Formats: sequence, C-alpha cells, structure tokens
Amino acid sequence: MITFLIGLAILGFGGFAYGLFVERFFGVTNRTTPAVTKRDGVDYVPMASWRNGLIHLLNIAGTGPILGPIQGILFGPVAFITIPLGCILAGAVQDYMVGMMSVRNDGEQIQSLVRDYLGKKVAVFFGVFVCLAVLLFGVTCVYTPGDIFIRSVMHQEAVLSNSWLWAVYGVIFAYYLIATLMPIDKIIGRVYPFIGAFFIFTALLLFIYIFIMKLPLTELSLENWKGLRPHFFPIFFVTVACGIASGFHATQATIVARTIKTEKSGRFVFYNMMLLEGFIAMIWAAVTMGCIKLFNIDANQSATALLSAIVSHVTEIFRHSGNASDRYLFFQIINAVVVIGVIVLPITSGDTALRGCRLMLGEMLGMDQRKARNRVILSFSIFAMTAMLLLIAKFSTNGFNLLWRYFAWANQTIVAFSLGTATAWCIREGKRIWVTVLPGAFYLAVTSSFILNAKIGFNLPWNTAYPISGLLAVAYICYFIYEDRKSRAVSNSK
Repeated sequence: MITFLIGLAILGFGGFAYGLFVERFFGVTNRTTPAVTKRDGVDYVPMASWRNGLIHLLNIAGTGPILGPIQGILFGPVAFITIPLGCILAGAVQDYMVGMMSVRNDGEQIQSLVRDYLGKKVAVFFGVFVCLAVLLFGVTCVYTPGDIFIRSVMHQEAVLSNSWLWAVYGVIFAYYLIATLMPIDKIIGRVYPFIGAFFIFTALLLFIYIFIMKLPLTELSLENWKGLRPHFFPIFFVTVACGIASGFHATQATIVARTIKTEKSGRFVFYNMMLLEGFIAMIWAAVTMGCIKLFNIDANQSATALLSAIVSHVTEIFRHSGNASDRYLFFQIINAVVVIGVIVLPITSGDTALRGCRLMLGEMLGMDQRKARNRVILSFSIFAMTAMLLLIAKFSTNGFNLLWRYFAWANQTIVAFSLGTATAWCIREGKRIWVTVLPGAFYLAVTSSFILNAKIGFNLPWNTAYPISGLLAVAYICYFIYEDRKSRAVSNSK
C-alpha cells in the first residue's frame, strides 16, 4: 500500500507543481478564443470550463485507462511509480500543449497543426495514420462495452451466434452516429457532465473500496525490481498507454479547444484532466493487483475477460472477509456502479473519437462541416469502415488482442508526432524545447523498438531493435536542436 500511496502523492503534488510550470512556460494571454471568434453552433461553441473539463475527461478516459493498467500492473508495483511520472512529464504535457496550440491556431485539428509546424509531407502521412488509429480505437469502443454488457449484465457468452450481442452493437453504433452528426452542445455538451460526475463517483468508490477491503498490494522492492519482466521498456509503456500518455488525446484536445472561453482554463481542462485519468489508472491497477492475488485469477487471459473477472469479484472480495451481513448492500451498489461505469466509459470516448475522425477528414478533404450533407457523407463513410474492422476483429479468434496491439502502438506513435509538433511550435515562439522534445524522443524510442521487435511488425531481435530505436531517438533530438539553433541564429541576425 505504501508504494501505491507514494505514487498518488507524486501524481497529486508533482502534477500540481509541474502543471503550473507548463502553463507559465506556454504563456497564456487574455486573447479571444476561437470558440467566440468562429462560433458556428456546431463545433465552435463556447462552454463553461467545468463542462469542458468533464467532456475532455470522458473523451480521453475510455477503454485505455482501464484495460491498459489492468495489463500493465502484471509488471509489478513499479507501475505505481511509472504511471504518475509518465502522466506528469509526458501525457499531461502533450494534452495541454496540443490543446492550447489549437486554441492559438483557430481550433485546428491535430493533422493541420502537424502541417503548419512540421510540413505538408509529414502532415499527409500523419493524417492517414492518425485517422486509421482513431478508427481502430472506435472499434474497441464498440467491441469492449458490447462484450462486457453481454457477459456482466446478461450473463451470456459474447459470441458470434448470440443475436443479443449484435443488437447491443447496433444500439452503440446508432448512438455514435447521432453524437457524431449533431452539434457538440446538443448531446455531448448536455449529457457528458452527468456521465462525468457518475464516472468520478465510480472512481472514488473504487478508491474507498481499496482501503476498506485492505486489498493486498505488493510493495516495490529491490527483489521485484530485479525480477521485472524482460523488456519492461518498451512493452509496459505501449501496454498502459492511456494511463500515462496517449496520442489519441491529441485528437480529442483539439475538439475541446474549439469550445473553451479563455486560455486560462486550459490547465484545468487539458492538464488537470489528464492527471485525473492518471488517478483512475492507478485505481484500476491497484484493484487488479488485489483481485488477482486474493482470488488467484488467471492473469494470462484476454484483457476483456480479465476485466469481466475482476468486476464479477467486486462483491466477492467483501464476502471473503466474512462480514457480508453488515454492509453487503453497499458492495452490491459498488458492483452495479462499476459494471455501469466500465460499459459507459468506452462509449463516451468512442463517440468523440469518431467525431474527431470526421473533423480531421473534413479538414483534409476541404469539406465544410457546417453543411449537414458533408457531415452525413463523412459520418457514414467512417461508420462503414468501423463496422468492417469490427467484423474482422470479431471473426478472428485473436481479433481483439491483435486490434488492441496495433492501436496501442499507433496510439503511442502519435505521441511522438504531437510532441514533435509542440517542439516545432516552441522553436517558432522562441521557447526552450526540452519540455516537449525529451518526452517526444522517449516515446519514439518506445514505439520504434516495439514495432521493430513485434511479430505484428518487423520481427527483429531485441539486440537489433534497441540500437536502431536509440539512434532514432537521438536523431529526433538532434533535429530539433538544429532547428532551434537555426531559428535563433536567424532571429539574432535581424
């Protein structure tokens, strides 16, 4: 429990201090935001900071901060330290910088920011890449809540022959289509605050639950540090993803950037909400560790099956203590809240993921999204591709695991791109680059070493993958140092 508490302290106090630093580093002003200057009643709609904060939290806190930590904690208690450190130094920095850069650039989406600061050639590749990644994520946000609903609520197998499964998928798709087409303040802006409050309530219940039940959490020690699974780097960081840093967040921050009223609200909306996601990841990591140890749950099963097993044992943990007659109702309530939470949470990210894909494609193709006809054409095209990927994943025995691994890698690769874009912005603004270039290089090393070694990638041995990824990270840093010095030389010569 001590390691867990230390991690929470790092996340809370460290995040508050570094968040203030990053805000000052960026340099907020009182200038009018695009939510006001470009208000169109569809995507550019000014909303209150608390509402924006909850929307951004639900946009980013989908399947990732649950499934990622559930698998990541299998590496041991070191996760309780690496999650908060990564969240503070990389994940929250990315969310804040990309969101605020979008505010400064008329609410441009991430691929347009890449075009402006890294060039058109990079932007073309990135635009295709990020849209595919968002589509993969959208599929997981249909697959996961649908399967969990069938298993945990209807107590049936989530198999192809189950007609109820396809009915649930259909309902989720229908909601996504409506949310993607409608103005952001009509459904997302009105419903999300209530869902967000429920979501935070769920997290707090689980947090209390950890202490009431005194879940057996392993402490970080020299022994289990030495016994880390081979290749902790990069596999852990690709696995945990959304709890630490997620490129998907860059696609969502630019959506919310079109709705914030003042730049001063950016730290609360972007940076602090990422810290809250880190807190959620810590909670799920702790609950997973406690359940696995207490009930000898098979940790080698698929992520969705492991999640279903953990949720089903929530009340069992209390029964195991022998005092079920006193507070059984309380834990039944927790169980119901958790089940609803793990079903609703991915849905609240899937709708904005596909909305973000519509906005990005609209910018890439020059299709004005104020016109309903253009929104319909893009939305139905996106949903057709999503349905096709879902069928591929469902018909394959290892479909979801393969889908998730590709998404996890693509997701982290976007982090290196978005932090690189932020670094280029810093160079243009005459700011020091280390705040963004160092975490960007780190994630380039993570993703390149992973895909070079993985069977779904180049299948190279680790002793080849590591040197190549190291050279790529060094080249990344050197490139931006060169660009920074060149820019300063030009400025000094004027």
